[in-house]
Amino acid sequence: MEVILVCFLLSTLDRLPYKLEIAMLAIFSIICLYGMLASLANAIFLKDLLPLGPPVLKAQKKELTERPPPPCPIANSRLTSGLITISKLLDSSGVCGIPTDTVYALAASCRHPKAIEKIYNIKDRPAEKPICICISNLEQLAAVRPPFSTLLWEFMRNVYPGGISCIVKKGEWLSRLGVGPAYDRVGTKDSIMIRVPDHTVTAHLCNMTGPLAITSANPSGEPDSTHHDMVITRLGHKLNGVLCDGESNEVVASTVVNCLKIDEGIITIIREGCVPAVKVRQIFEKVKTSVA
Repeated sequence: MEVILVCFLLSTLDRLPYKLEIAMLAIFSIICLYGMLASLANAIFLKDLLPLGPPVLKAQKKELTERPPPPCPIANSRLTSGLITISKLLDSSGVCGIPTDTVYALAASCRHPKAIEKIYNIKDRPAEKPICICISNLEQLAAVRPPFSTLLWEFMRNVYPGGISCIVKKGEWLSRLGVGPAYDRVGTKDSIMIRVPDHTVTAHLCNMTGPLAITSANPSGEPDSTHHDMVITRLGHKLNGVLCDGESNEVVASTVVNCLKIDEGIITIIREGCVPAVKVRQIFEKVKTSVA
């Protein structure tokens, strides 16, 4: 290469013989062609099939900064070991961030009322705001035989699993469901909100732990968490673990429907979330017609 550079310099000064100039250009062309073919072959086969010399210009490597360790244990929702890790933490009176079919939630086992109290402290939630329960499927609810009307059952069969939360009347059936110790810590004095998420991970977790008390995983008054990184950053230092599942399926929480007067033909949309209120009412009118 040094010889070629000298030849280029002499050619610029018109001091290079013509024949030597032709030879220099031929050699330079061959070098360029070889370099192109060698780079292409090595890139395609991901091996150094054709040797290349050291690069003339070297890019400075950025120093890799080590990410700080997470403030709490994290688990992968796609691994069975991840679900087992979080279920053990919940069974040990822990509070964990978990994915749902809407936004991320804080969860505590209904077997541990004190863990439910921790949720209020973790997110600075006002004491007068009730926490709902999450179960894996409607069959789990039917097995404990709550005294629901045919209309209410049919409505729930049409909205569960999914992004709708139904408020129903409390009763002894909650103890048979596994909510016994947390009866006074979830819902209000007379009612309870039930979630049956359309989310495989959440359903498996509920099958492992029993009913969970859940609420959105965000400091009270702030936007919902739509990625596990948001949960870790905002609340990780207060949690016992986070089940990581990437982006949420929705950017808003569930739609809350008051079903306490459903037998009178009345439902009330308490909060419009991922399911539009119009769609909820359409489902209800369809159910009323089928039951009548």
